[in-house]
Formats: sequence, structure tokens, C-alpha cells
Amino acid sequence: MQKGRFFTREDNQRIRCTLCPHQCTLKQGTFGLCKVRQGGEEGIDLPYYGALSSLAVDPIEKKPLYHFRPGTSIFSVGFVGCNLRCPFCQNWEISQGTEIPLRFLSPAQLCEKAEESHTGAIAYTYSEPLVHAEYLLDSMTEAHRRGLANVLVTNGCIQEKPAREILRLVDATNVDLKSFSSQTYSTILGGDLDAVRRFISLAHEMGVHTEITTLVVPGINDTEEELLAIAEWIGRLSPHIPWHLSAYHPAYRYQAPPTSGTFLFSIATGAQKILRYVYVGNLWTNSNNTRCPVCGALVIERHNYHTRLVALEKIPPADGEEGFHGSYRCASCKAPLPIYY
Repeated sequence: MQKGRFFTREDNQRIRCTLCPHQCTLKQGTFGLCKVRQGGEEGIDLPYYGALSSLAVDPIEKKPLYHFRPGTSIFSVGFVGCNLRCPFCQNWEISQGTEIPLRFLSPAQLCEKAEESHTGAIAYTYSEPLVHAEYLLDSMTEAHRRGLANVLVTNGCIQEKPAREILRLVDATNVDLKSFSSQTYSTILGGDLDAVRRFISLAHEMGVHTEITTLVVPGINDTEEELLAIAEWIGRLSPHIPWHLSAYHPAYRYQAPPTSGTFLFSIATGAQKILRYVYVGNLWTNSNNTRCPVCGALVIERHNYHTRLVALEKIPPADGEEGFHGSYRCASCKAPLPIYY
């Protein structure tokens, strides 16, 4: 049995998991809210270490990441469990339960599968990867050793210490910022807004390529005031961080009508006064092109998950620069762009 690293002992009978803000107190044999971290005799047991619900090769735009390796595919791995309880979860079968067929792979075996995909990168995605922090640390370390990039798709609800350990191994992340209301996070989603904002800020400060997604859900976070407050907060971090406004569709325990496309595009128009790159997703009729913010030239053309690089030139990494990627510039005006290969 693999052992967890993030815990303190409360007394002879109880262990406190210190991975996320829930700080679950566990007796031997009981699971935390995430359903995958278990109280053990000497600490945290990890019976789902290496337990994978899905392996696939996806367009990287599906994560969604629009400014990291655009137009490429990525080897994607899913887990089980989650430390949130979103009633509208789009992946509830794997996030809210563990009684599904699972495949166990060691970090080395996972990286071998990724190498066989010839994509050059691994996305930890689908359910919530962070509740498997120890597996992430081991797999991401092995991936970097083999020259594979690490992409993390996450709710960002984690304490600062493990966040720092994981983010130093992450090349790109897309973080779900589900609401800008602390009350919504605590009472509806079962999370902590401050922790998520801290994670996003930390990722940006540590030089991780960061994109943010907000699933716009009617009756929960669909006011213009709240959404533009998110845009303003992102803009204070950096106006160059891409923001994905994603359309909700009825799922799991929430059956409100789908998000209005007209409303999403109106919010995007307002947000574009604050942020350079705002995209609307989960609407199959839309096109999410990227234009140079300096000269307006079309640099990336997208139709759903079909991507064409139109006017980008590679800027190679500087001598001695660490990492697995360089950046692009506009082929028209030569302005450097926050888009990476």
C-alpha cells in the first residue's frame, strides 16, 4: 500500500489529511471527502494510487489549452474522486464514485504509455488529479526525466505547501474558477474560493503557463457582475492569461436549461475590454480564433477542435533556459505572444 505525504496525527485514533482545505479527520479505514485518501495505521493510505479511469489521446484544445502547444494532441489520463461536490459536474461518473473499472499503472508505466502516443506531453485531467498528489509528484518527476511535458487540469482546491511541490513540475495548467462567491464555493460546490485563487496566483508567479476556465451555470454564477469581477481579478494578475467561458449543459443533479450562447458572447465582449484573450467554449457553432493584440492579425484559426496556425513564428528558448518549450511571435508585426510550443 502506498502512503500519503500530507497529514498530521491528531491522536492515537485519528489522522488529519492536510492536502486540501477540507482537512478531513480520519480514523483507520475511513475515507476523506475525496473518496480516495484513507486513514491508515501510521498515516494516510492511498489504495487508489495509480488507479486510472481513462487513457486517451485528445486535442490539447479539449483541456482547454489554447496557448500551449496549439494544434497538437496530448496523452490524457483520468482518475477517480474529487474534493468538490458540484451538482452540475460534467464528469460525475468518475469524480463522485470509485465503483467503476480501473486500471493500475505505475508512474513509469504511465510514462511509457505516453511515450508510445508520440505526443510529447501528459495531461492529468477528467476528474480531479490533485487528490492523487503523491502519484502526480512521482509521475510528473518521471515524465520530466523522459522529456515529457506535464499539463494539469484542476479545480485548484489545495493547500499551499503541496501546491508548490506539484506546480514546480507543471508546464501548463488550466484551472477551473467556478465562481467568484465564497458562499457559492462553500455551500454549493463544497470548496474554498480563497484556496483556488491562491493556487492560480501561485501557478502564475511560478512561471507555469496558466489558463482559466469558468463554466457558466444558470442560477449559480451567471450574473454579469460576478463574471466581470472574475475578469477583473484575472486582469490584475495578467491581462494576457487566457479565460475560457464555457457553456453548461444539464448533467448530474442539476437540470437547469443550458447556458445561453448570446449571454456568453455578451460577457466575452465585456471581458475583452479587460483581458487580451477571451474564448467561448462548449458551443459547437462558435469559432475561437486568436488574434495578435498588437496588430490584429489572425494568428490561430480554430473551429471546434480543428486548429490551424496561420501567422506564428517560433522564438527558440534562450541559451540555458530551462523547460520543454519556446514561444511564438506574430508573423505579421513580430510582437512576442504568450503562446508556447
